[in-house]
Amino acid sequence: MPNNSMTLKQARRRAVNISAAIFLAPALVVLLVFIAYPIINSFALSTVRWNGLVADKIFVGLDNWKALVKDPFFWRAFRNNVIVMFCSLATQGVLAMVLATFLDITGRKGLIFKIVWFLPYLISSVAVGILFKFALDANFGILASIAKLFGGGSVDLLGDPQKALLTVVGVVSWQFTPFYMILYLAAYGTIPQELYEAAAIDGATRSQYFWKVSLPLLRPTIISGATVSIIGSLKYFDLVYVMTGGGPGSATELMATLMYKTSFVKQNFGYGAAIAGGMFILITLIALLTVYTLNRKVEEL
Repeated sequence: MPNNSMTLKQARRRAVNISAAIFLAPALVVLLVFIAYPIINSFALSTVRWNGLVADKIFVGLDNWKALVKDPFFWRAFRNNVIVMFCSLATQGVLAMVLATFLDITGRKGLIFKIVWFLPYLISSVAVGILFKFALDANFGILASIAKLFGGGSVDLLGDPQKALLTVVGVVSWQFTPFYMILYLAAYGTIPQELYEAAAIDGATRSQYFWKVSLPLLRPTIISGATVSIIGSLKYFDLVYVMTGGGPGSATELMATLMYKTSFVKQNFGYGAAIAGGMFILITLIALLTVYTLNRKVEEL
């Protein structure tokens, strides 16, 4: 009887494993073909000199990587990405939390605000880039027109190296804050209403309830949101490229825009692949460090 029971249990486990393998196989194939293979191929391509037009690739070993380590343009682009990352965390995270808290308090009464505030996220990044490129034009943009109407000079936010990057960060935050707002609002929905009622009975104010009850329970979601924001900020491309092309000069140059220009404009695919590899390594290290640090702080609380 025990042997038959074990045999039945093993057969059931075998059937579950086979079913799981069958259902997971398509996703695994997609991951291998569209994620694993491109990453491996990109690192292989970084060891050659190739313009993308001829069949012959000249093997150069680690020359592209040595040049990358000494490339001031790459490190300036990385610095710009880091600036975008910290500014995005400060603006998107905080503003999204404020909006989500407001919507959680208002409930169904705030439905119209939820719809209006979420609209920017539904617009294509390329469309947003084109929209703000014209809206912030130094001669015909909205701000320039308002300034001229009141007798002021031209307002050139995208053409000023000191202001261009922060202007881009503002546009990025405008588009992606709604995503984190919905993320935090969904997390609010997982907090039992009984906790608020118990806090209210104990005499806690809304502010005390937020800091002492809601925020600790939202920490896992905040960590997830921060991680997504960091990764997105370090690999951002489309909106920045459409708005500024990395200019003026290299004021808004990011690692992704530098990679694109190197590969497809200068047709240096080997060095472009090295930049992509550098991006992959830096983003992975920063993301792992962020998750480790935030999780460790949560465990210490």
